[in-house]
Amino acid sequence: MDNLTTVLDAISHPSRRAILERLSKGPSRVTEIAEPFDMSLNAVSKHLKVLEGAGLIRREVQGREHFIEFRGEPLRLVSAWVHHYEQFWSGHLDRFEQHFKTKRKKKP
Repeated sequence: MDNLTTVLDAISHPSRRAILERLSKGPSRVTEIAEPFDMSLNAVSKHLKVLEGAGLIRREVQGREHFIEFRGEPLRLVSAWVHHYEQFWSGHLDRFEQHFKTKRKKKP
């Protein structure tokens, strides 16, 4: 559960989700990632460290340039966790629907 918490924490911030969206289109340099954001390069770097700690990005250093690449594998933890609850609620909602269908059929 600890890894799941780390990933959920990482994707909880809108800026980090926007960074992942950007990186889903391909690897980028840190400066390119920071361009569309109204925040300092230092702030973007902090967000990248959180994403990196969760395993959602991989950093490759070439000289002075840092290239960042999206890694989607940790999102499988989130997907599996959500899927469990999706099954739970689907079952409950199906029984709820069946109850009202049965009730409707019994009306004179």
